[in-house]
Amino acid sequence: MNEKAEARLRRRAVRMLGLGHKPSEVQKCMHRSHGWLFKWQKRYLKQGIAGLHSQSRRPRHQPSTLSKGMTRLIAQTHRRLGKARVGLTGAQAILHELHALMPRRYLPSPATIYRKLHQTGEIVSPKAKPTPYYPWPSEELPQAASLDAIDWTCRFLEGGTKVYAFHTLNLRTRAMHQDLSRDKSLETAQAHLLEAWKTRGIPRFLQLDNDAVFCGGYKAERVLGQFIRLCLFVGVELIFIPFKEPQHNYQVEQLNGLWGGHAFWRRHHFRHFGDVQHWAPMFTDWYMHDYTPPELAGNTPAQQQHSEHRPHLTRHMQQLIPELLPITDGRIHFIRRVQPDATIRILNEIWSVNKRLAGRYVWATITTHSHRLDIWYRRDMRHSWRLVKHVHYDLGETVHHRIQPFRNLSTMS
Repeated sequence: MNEKAEARLRRRAVRMLGLGHKPSEVQKCMHRSHGWLFKWQKRYLKQGIAGLHSQSRRPRHQPSTLSKGMTRLIAQTHRRLGKARVGLTGAQAILHELHALMPRRYLPSPATIYRKLHQTGEIVSPKAKPTPYYPWPSEELPQAASLDAIDWTCRFLEGGTKVYAFHTLNLRTRAMHQDLSRDKSLETAQAHLLEAWKTRGIPRFLQLDNDAVFCGGYKAERVLGQFIRLCLFVGVELIFIPFKEPQHNYQVEQLNGLWGGHAFWRRHHFRHFGDVQHWAPMFTDWYMHDYTPPELAGNTPAQQQHSEHRPHLTRHMQQLIPELLPITDGRIHFIRRVQPDATIRILNEIWSVNKRLAGRYVWATITTHSHRLDIWYRRDMRHSWRLVKHVHYDLGETVHHRIQPFRNLSTMS
């Protein structure tokens, strides 16, 4: 739970009550229960603003606290079992020994014994390995640069029919665009992207995973698929997250969960695909105008979207996009975790990097117009980026210049 966001909601709720709003109105606005509202109203009336902070749930009394003698006996038993030529030394083995010594005595649980062994220093848990620094695009990119995320999710109708939902999410405003389909083909993904650019605007960067429909497949090396070429043609720079690490695209994954969970899918019994299409706009309307993501501090995506200024894809611009796309000048980014053998994989091609970076994340960029691949590493936010590898990257075909009106879009978004 985001304590700061929750505290803001509580203050806003009691302020609305103080202004004369009905409790039912406040509940609807806050998306909270009747009990939640009156709990914090009661706290506020009794303690003031200080009462709106969460209180510790730690019990005031702990009657089951072990005596010093029992704690000492547990440690001694552990050491004695450790000196034996055979046998175990864990909490269950200690409990067995204590039961043999004191069959009528109330004895602590294995969990309590294990905790006391830690407290007395008899056993020491191995130190957790520090999590390597992950270069989140939302933190690494210029603050003014617009960033979206794209993903799809799937649900099944009776009889096994699949329903795919494609989502594109503005990571600043949390505004989203959704399209439903019976498949997740390249044509479907491209059509969704074009519609998202029409309704929500064209971003400078687009974050996504390594699904075959996005990256162009897993067979041939160094192939730029039509999805990548579409983004290059318009001037959108793709940022591929590491393989099998969906948590780094968590914002749109959470949106997938809302649609496929209790907020929509599980509330209905859909008979066929048309049913889903009929009710889907209700979810979109709720998400944009009623849902308040924790990151927006009580605002809805629609409210946050008012301050967003992006170029939109016009009908004339779409007509300029050819059916068979060439490679256009631009950049494609890949965040990769270095494998134990000091390699990373980019477009089905293996590249070696420094062995010291095994387990850490690097940022690789393909610059199409200069046929260059650069691999960068940053230890953390306090350190500067360091160039790890710089190689010539031949794409095997002519790279074209972006045409107007797409040439200047990147400076507008």
